[in-house]
Amino acid sequence: MKDLENRAADKLRELLKGIPVIKFKDAELEAPAGRGRTVDILAHATISGRRHSFVCEVKSIGQPRHVRMALPELRDSVARFGKAATPILIAPYLSPEAQALCREQEVGFLDLEGNARLVFDGVFIERLVASKPRAERREIKSLFKPRSALVLRVMLRAPERTWRVAELAEAAGVSFGHISNVRKALLAREWAQVAPEGMSLTKPDALLDAWRDAYEPPAGQRLGFYTTLHGGAFDEAARKTLCAGANDGQAIFASFSAAHWLAPYGRISTQYFYADDTGLKRLRDALNLSEAQKGENVVVALPKDAGIFRDTVEPARGIVCTSPVQTYLDLGVAGERGREAADHLRQEKLRWRH
Repeated sequence: MKDLENRAADKLRELLKGIPVIKFKDAELEAPAGRGRTVDILAHATISGRRHSFVCEVKSIGQPRHVRMALPELRDSVARFGKAATPILIAPYLSPEAQALCREQEVGFLDLEGNARLVFDGVFIERLVASKPRAERREIKSLFKPRSALVLRVMLRAPERTWRVAELAEAAGVSFGHISNVRKALLAREWAQVAPEGMSLTKPDALLDAWRDAYEPPAGQRLGFYTTLHGGAFDEAARKTLCAGANDGQAIFASFSAAHWLAPYGRISTQYFYADDTGLKRLRDALNLSEAQKGENVVVALPKDAGIFRDTVEPARGIVCTSPVQTYLDLGVAGERGREAADHLRQEKLRWRH
């Protein structure tokens, strides 16, 4: 923490010295705040000749849950220094949600990535950067890896539902330990809450936004084919072939094809599927697929992650599709037309009451 406090003090000094009307004087670490209490950093400056203090709390973790817990103590500490003092929360990284909490509580913030907002004595400073530290990017990506995604898919099907650990582990097919890891990540970002009855999502939209921004298509093989079947003939052949979780192979509509059945948005000329090896054979036989070097009108992805097949819906008899959440994610990385279809799907199928 001492190293972090030194870096935080340097960052604050750098920020304040960049403002012409501010004359930075000094910054004291672990400064006394009365009644045996201390503050992490107490900095002093003059603003147009008037003395001003900055009372800073430094946190090693800047997730919303930790920020919310730190703000009352920081506001209490700054009250001991009078009106000519500004509270500032400093962390390695503060997410937009954490920054919003600081704004709500009228507390300044600064992180080591360069995000900052200070309002004091006629001075307004706000700097926002798009970059995230590597650790934050790694942590958010780990939340959406295949095993964690199994848990998230289950919870996003019914965000208002309260889950006990054993129920969620059974529904997602993962261990209690993995539920604990996901739970910790969701609570830190305040995307979920825990009550005596169990855990439920509080901000499904924020969770889905983060997943969309971090999403990468499932690893696996992608194959292109051509079929002469169209319209009703294609649909009827697909009905006899699509299945998920069956012993004789798995094959489901995906991407634009799934969206066509869930929330139609314009015409599609190419059909998309997820399948395993056996499901692919079924598709090839039923749809009369021939390999296409170019001019493909059927695309089949063979994902390494079989969890996709655990999260399906049947919007019409015999029509098995990826869930609205998975379909939304896939459309989001399918170009501009895909993003438009994703927005339409979200409006139609992914609107939750909070």
